[in-house]
Amino acid sequence: MKLNTRAQSAQSPHNNSPIVLVHGLFGSLDNLGVLARDLMTDHALLQVDMRNHGQSPRSAQMTYADMAQDLLDTLDANNIEKATLIGHSMGGKAVMALTALAPERIDGLVVIDVAPVDYAVRRHDEIFAAINAVTDAGVSSRQQAAAVMREHLDEEGVVQFLLKSFVDGEWRFNVPALWDQYNNIVGWQPVPAWSHPALFIPGGNSPYVTEAYRDALLAQFPQARAHVIAGAGHWVHAEKPDAVLRAIRRYLADIEN
Repeated sequence: MKLNTRAQSAQSPHNNSPIVLVHGLFGSLDNLGVLARDLMTDHALLQVDMRNHGQSPRSAQMTYADMAQDLLDTLDANNIEKATLIGHSMGGKAVMALTALAPERIDGLVVIDVAPVDYAVRRHDEIFAAINAVTDAGVSSRQQAAAVMREHLDEEGVVQFLLKSFVDGEWRFNVPALWDQYNNIVGWQPVPAWSHPALFIPGGNSPYVTEAYRDALLAQFPQARAHVIAGAGHWVHAEKPDAVLRAIRRYLADIEN
């Protein structure tokens, strides 16, 4: 599956690897825009809508093997031989899955607030309830949608994040497929050890990357190093973009030199 993308050329001449930015569940290619605006100064960039999100194709299947193949097909379609991949949450798992499918196509790997584990926990039922309530209410404006969602969600930041995918009275993700495939999305099939430097950026207040997952993470990514962003939750890049960019920049300098 070739994904919907936004490609941007670097603003200055360079020999750096292109960067592919991969969003998480309920997101779109705009989500990592705060990173894109900085990194495009000296890297060509490709932002993607994952399957069943944004303007990418729809599918009943939502496994990480599928998502990794989508990324590979999209690299091919954009004539990208090798890239550094940066993924948040579900997108982080998708880029980790690509190491099993096409390790030779990856220059670098940055994984934002997710671990290569099966979480076996439902963290998004309230979000699904809010999304379905908007659909059932038949509202068309973002203001109306926000009012409906606030009956289900306490965090205004989550409401505003979801509203980015509410366009002309329609959700820009395939809600039935995401619900049906949710166990695959929170799940994980371990990948063979990828023996290259990888950067993991957890939020210090987030439950997604904890000491309990350390052994599983290092078994699959033995050269991983972590840069914990203190005071940040799961949306690390939105809450502390400067700290996240500093960590990414240090990692890129190490692998590009």
